[in-house]
Amino acid sequence: MSLPSRFRLARCAHAVAACSLALTLAACGSSNDDEPASTPPAVEPTPTPVPTPVPTPSSVKLSLLSRYQSGEFGVSAAEIPAYDAASKRAFVVNARKGSVDVLDMSDAAAPRHLGEIDASAVAAGAEVNSVAVKDGVVALAIQAADKTDPGFVGFYRADTLAPLTHVVVGALPDNLVFTPDGKTVLVANEGEPSDDYQRDPEGSISIIDVSNIARPGVRTARFAAWDSKEQELRDQGVRIFGPRASASKDLEPEYIAVSADSKTAWATLQENNALARIDIETATVTAILPLGFKDHGVAGNGMDTNDEDQVIDIRERPGVMGMYMPDAMAAYDVSGKTFLVTANEGDARAWGEDMPAYWGTSATPGDVNLGFVEEFRVKHLVHNSGFARRRGDDLPPQLDALATRALLNPATFGYCGAMTIASGGTSTTSGDCREDEELGRLNVTWTMGYRADATGAPVKFNATGAEDPAGTLLMYDKLYSFGARSFAIWGEDGKKVWESGDQFERFLASDACQLGAARNIPCKTYFNSGHDEGGAMDSRSDAKGPEPEGIELGRLGDKTFAFIGLERMGGVMVYDVSTPTAPVFVDYFNTREDWDTADPSTVLSTVGDLGPEGLKFISPPESPTGEALLVVGNEVSGTTAIYTVGQLFEDSGDTAAHAQ
Repeated sequence: MSLPSRFRLARCAHAVAACSLALTLAACGSSNDDEPASTPPAVEPTPTPVPTPVPTPSSVKLSLLSRYQSGEFGVSAAEIPAYDAASKRAFVVNARKGSVDVLDMSDAAAPRHLGEIDASAVAAGAEVNSVAVKDGVVALAIQAADKTDPGFVGFYRADTLAPLTHVVVGALPDNLVFTPDGKTVLVANEGEPSDDYQRDPEGSISIIDVSNIARPGVRTARFAAWDSKEQELRDQGVRIFGPRASASKDLEPEYIAVSADSKTAWATLQENNALARIDIETATVTAILPLGFKDHGVAGNGMDTNDEDQVIDIRERPGVMGMYMPDAMAAYDVSGKTFLVTANEGDARAWGEDMPAYWGTSATPGDVNLGFVEEFRVKHLVHNSGFARRRGDDLPPQLDALATRALLNPATFGYCGAMTIASGGTSTTSGDCREDEELGRLNVTWTMGYRADATGAPVKFNATGAEDPAGTLLMYDKLYSFGARSFAIWGEDGKKVWESGDQFERFLASDACQLGAARNIPCKTYFNSGHDEGGAMDSRSDAKGPEPEGIELGRLGDKTFAFIGLERMGGVMVYDVSTPTAPVFVDYFNTREDWDTADPSTVLSTVGDLGPEGLKFISPPESPTGEALLVVGNEVSGTTAIYTVGQLFEDSGDTAAHAQ
């Protein structure tokens, strides 16, 4: 394998220096031995060239440069992109084929499919979940055919695609990253349970030494140290709630970010609403950092909760708490401190939902041993007639076994009509809270928010709303929804520094927001649309709204920009995050062109880009065009979009790109 470019450049520099020295010595020699040697004139030292200052834009604006179409819809044919500057190739995860598509980007305006890296050579039936590239080496996170079995990380040459080696890691390796120094690869082994929840492998982080790529070494950072501390974690706000699960099995690493000095990593624990901090040198998880909850009752944290009225209704919802539950995460350094940037997507556990026996029938409760589903609509959770009416439909059997009905605490939800006889009401009812125009359509987790004792066991209530050990009702003091419909910046300790609140939904509802490459389609006409259907205005308001999932950082001059992909609504939000405590919105770009065709797969060649999953920023020095680029994998449309990141400068007002 050829040396990385930094080593080749160093070798060339030494050679040039040697040649210059030889020529200088030859010139100093005399051709006449009888003449006295003369002292050569003093040579002024050549000053070190001053690097050209890197321009710092005042802002950026995205535009569509090109698009590669796989021709496959709704099968995750374009997910996570990576890029190798030396070969000018993009590597894009194609989950449907269990491989990575290799795209020639030497002409970035017309990307060309060169071939594939097939993971089946590592293990039959394997799937690729993630890809990363560093110094000419491509690393793939490879899931075993049975996701509960140990997975693999495979290494390949970026120039020839030839396999180098592979190693065994934990179950369901998801995101993987190289450390900035290129010496280590870290992979988040999510350890998801089987669909019937009968097998639940441990989550872990594999730390792979790739300083000698021919013989990589693997160490594992585990969560076993928390196996006796589950209730302590719950009390701190970490979600440990899977059936029969220990902490090491319930904690599920999703995405990894690494500090600039390559010493510390953080992993999102999405379902657990927390982060794990990892010491890379010792391969140790040093802390579990709860992320807390977003109060949707506070001004600036509003949300639209109704997917059926086709009306934009963003307002504060007292008593509703958003679980941040970030998916993607990135890290950057400001004044020697690491800051973590997260896309707060949200993700419910839903295992066994396709098994009829799990749900049971209208007459027979479902089987709690065949799965675990935590999501439930508010209107069904607090229906005055109780849970049994939903048996055989969408009532999780674990909830059915826990209680017969749930109440809303009037002290919190009195604003929408909740009352109990015990608190002085004329009846015990959820009032209008369960109506669609209030909270009824919102999906929440039934596993949190009800009043519990010190051990976590539910406190029971009777039909009057009074505490009663013989009662069969739950009392919800708060409701917890999935995701925060935002992105956030956190400190190294997991403390929130800044969050975008309801800015995403507010902007999507504004006249300033325009869709399509030409920016000529009003966003509010298609507010909170789904990514796999047309004519679906407002269809995601009951769930996670625009659903921010992917995130990528790009540095231009002295500024750092965050690019946040919205999985459902589509498009990319762009913020200047140079000051972590005061990010500034700068752009939104969405290249979906057809919003009305009911089945977008029927207009695949013209529909544009749907369902952004992963993003990759390419700096001007590494870019094939000399301009900053953003590569976006769109899992629903199966397209890889290439955007130019145009730089705006205050002195001219023009958009320009500078090779730095």
